[in-house]
Amino acid sequence: MTTILITGASSGIGRATAELFLAEGWTVGLVARRAERLREVAAGQAGAIPLLADVSDPEAMQAAFDQFMGEVGRLDVLFNNAGVFGPASSPDAVSVEDFDKVMAVNLRGMFITARLAFAQMRAQSPQGGRIINNGSISAHVPREHSICYTTSKHAVTGMTRSLSLDGRPFDIACGQIDIGNAESELVADLKARQPGMQTMDVGDAAGSVLHMAQLPLSANVRFMTVMATKMPYIGRG
Repeated sequence: MTTILITGASSGIGRATAELFLAEGWTVGLVARRAERLREVAAGQAGAIPLLADVSDPEAMQAAFDQFMGEVGRLDVLFNNAGVFGPASSPDAVSVEDFDKVMAVNLRGMFITARLAFAQMRAQSPQGGRIINNGSISAHVPREHSICYTTSKHAVTGMTRSLSLDGRPFDIACGQIDIGNAESELVADLKARQPGMQTMDVGDAAGSVLHMAQLPLSANVRFMTVMATKMPYIGRG
């Protein structure tokens, strides 16, 4: 049995990734805040384990990990995916409270989840595992009116590097996938404000996560960028 825990598994990239891994025969822990959405993803899937939790709540995440490990006994891969965009406004129009809400999910939640996964992977036998953080093209360059999201994703890159370094003695590999404009609820909201935005199928992002996850622990994709081919990431006006 090969196991993966996916946060933000009830929609978008998380859901597409969960469905792909289930189709590939993995046992998948589905972490999300929306119970009805979780039930939809898990329905009829023998390998699906729904785990209702908010990633920014350490006690809820500890309970989710305890439930998952109680059922499967081992964690091979974490896809640290949960994230929110926050207000699409100029910096002076973003409240401190809204900034904190984005950091709570995108940064605090990612740390809480990575910390729990690292501890499990370090303690289990055989030792080791893989952590895949969902970064973003915004971890390299921002889009307009994205100060909360962009700041959080730059921080995620630093977290990935630290996890990768600190995981070496324990056979814990850590990599980051920076995804650009995969069709999801988040991107749909952005596309509504920016007609003509170039997107790609969310399944292509999920397939890239699967590639990273299937590597032996002796190999690691440290950073991967997968994006809509025609989005304006490279070049200048």
